[in-house]
Amino acid sequence: MKHLISLKEQSKKDIADLLELAIDIKQKREKGIATPYLKDKTLIMLFQKSSTRTRLSFETAMTELGGHGIFMDTRTSQLALTDFGLEIQAIMRFGHILMFRAQKVADVELAASFNRIPVIDACSEKYHPAQALSDLLTMVEHSHGLQNIKKIAWLGIENNVSNTLALVCAKMGIQVAIAAPERDIDSIDEELDAQLEATGKVKRSLDLKEVVSDADYVHTDTWMNMEFFDSGVIRPEFKEEFDRRIQLFTPYQLNADLIERFAPQAKIMHCMPCHMGYEISRDALDHPNSIILDQAENRLHMQKAILVWLLQNM
Repeated sequence: MKHLISLKEQSKKDIADLLELAIDIKQKREKGIATPYLKDKTLIMLFQKSSTRTRLSFETAMTELGGHGIFMDTRTSQLALTDFGLEIQAIMRFGHILMFRAQKVADVELAASFNRIPVIDACSEKYHPAQALSDLLTMVEHSHGLQNIKKIAWLGIENNVSNTLALVCAKMGIQVAIAAPERDIDSIDEELDAQLEATGKVKRSLDLKEVVSDADYVHTDTWMNMEFFDSGVIRPEFKEEFDRRIQLFTPYQLNADLIERFAPQAKIMHCMPCHMGYEISRDALDHPNSIILDQAENRLHMQKAILVWLLQNM
């Protein structure tokens, strides 16, 4: 049974097939052609963390594919009251595919290990494969073909998003340059790192000019973990770490001046939500090179492709 957890398990052909499927489904939507490929199928969407684009894209995707998405928040379910392994097995008996936004990937992997239905890691502490595939779709569209993407750059902290973005790009032959003074320790996966290094496509440097020059796309993501905040306010126990990260990462902010000096041709990308004034400046968000909203929309089209691809022949 196929699952989508880290992109370590997907081949170059798998990724190419997902891209082709996403492009086809998006083109059909733009022409008003319905794609009810998953009629009478049910997607269970299980959230241990809050979400905007992930929920919207997967739920809309399942609706437009002719199926139904059920939203489950662990805070309003009985998951906390019992053994997780037993409860998740019961949950999976009510659907055809599970999308799981988890605090820990170990829970996603446990769900997948039962091989009852396909499981998608919809953002854990180590991976965000649906985001990475959607970002690849956006870059392919703006470059008019995968073959025209030579190099991407990543600025700021290395984390779950950079893990999967770097891996998917390197697998597809794209050079990845990373300027990151620190890595989120929870995101480290030695097996993923080994796959990434084996491609020979990754280079790390703290020299911003070296990293950004000649890049076709420059990416960034928040320097802060979602767990630092409560209703948008920094929780007191994380205030010291928040301040430390501001000082450490500010020199690696994605801003208009950086683009105009070192890579005026580069498109600006951010997986959102954007923390303006921190990892990205207002002038970068408003820059003519920004394709962040296209990037957000493509979550919908790639999510459709993922769902169809995972449920094919089932």
